[in-house]
Amino acid sequence: MIRSANKKTLLITGGAGFIGSHVVRKFVKSYPQYHIYNLDALTYAGNLENLKDIEDYPNYTFIKGDILDVALISEIFYKYRFDGIIHLAAESHVDRSIDEPLAFVKTNVLGTVNLLNAAKNLWQDTTQGCRFYHISTDEVYGTLGKDGLFSETTAYDPNSPYSASKASSDHFVRAYGETFGLPYVISNCSNNYGPNHFPEKLIPLFINNIMENKALPVYGDGKYTRDWLFVKDHAKAIDLVFHNGKNQETYNIGGFNEWQNIDLVKLLCKMMDQKLNKPEGTSQRLITFIADRPGHDLRYAIDASKINKELGWKPSVTFEEGLEKTIDWYLDNQEWLANVTSGDYKDYYKKMYK
Repeated sequence: MIRSANKKTLLITGGAGFIGSHVVRKFVKSYPQYHIYNLDALTYAGNLENLKDIEDYPNYTFIKGDILDVALISEIFYKYRFDGIIHLAAESHVDRSIDEPLAFVKTNVLGTVNLLNAAKNLWQDTTQGCRFYHISTDEVYGTLGKDGLFSETTAYDPNSPYSASKASSDHFVRAYGETFGLPYVISNCSNNYGPNHFPEKLIPLFINNIMENKALPVYGDGKYTRDWLFVKDHAKAIDLVFHNGKNQETYNIGGFNEWQNIDLVKLLCKMMDQKLNKPEGTSQRLITFIADRPGHDLRYAIDASKINKELGWKPSVTFEEGLEKTIDWYLDNQEWLANVTSGDYKDYYKKMYK
């Protein structure tokens, strides 16, 4: 089977989620000659409202399904003959992984292997023009001290059930490359933030809590450090890696943007007070320090020089600019926020942050 370089049939898994919806939109709008199939199980973090602006595009098709469903995966691979897979579907919240590790093993490890098997079987005659792109996390590298950066050659040292499950899935992707010749690329990203983010992660959770005048639960002493990446910049990086990255290579994607949690929260409080016309310091009084979670990594920081040098990618916004765009989106989309924070979310929130 000879595949055209200009016309591709792509499967994006987890495309109704936070990062996935931005990637789906980017590919649907940028490549009208491609057909983009979005496979998503629509669990709590998957939301088709994230894609209402492109749902009627002729080169876009949504498929409701779970990557654990082997029969479904085999069926759609056979039917649509994908020549590219961008794999984002994953359980991704560390707190949830501590509460329910097995769910992370099932989705992140077994689900990935199901996709790898389907791609291997479909491309057994030729892999020309084909690519399996696996999106991973910087958390697989473990934790850093005050100095140093994660590079593509940093040894894996995961400390949570979430990061262990992602590390395992990374190893399976590389193993299928070595054993079966599957053409793959992997990228490991830092903490994403931006529009459409389900409010269980720090930034959207705290934006929502400030609007509702609720406590801002900060783990430990708040001095854990993370590198923050604006989600639209991540989508641009994924586009570059998919099209121009080298097979069997890994690319680290980071924001060059380290913040201690407590400093980030104070900045967010200040900006929210300005946006909501509240006296400065109002939101900061909501900060509440709570017991630390088990296995909490001290610091993540990514060396993204490889993707910058090889593919010319770099962040397009400063953290302050990206954070303002993010706050404005949530303030302008409070109906979306109300919809996703109803029902089961409230029970989960009480359980995790009691």
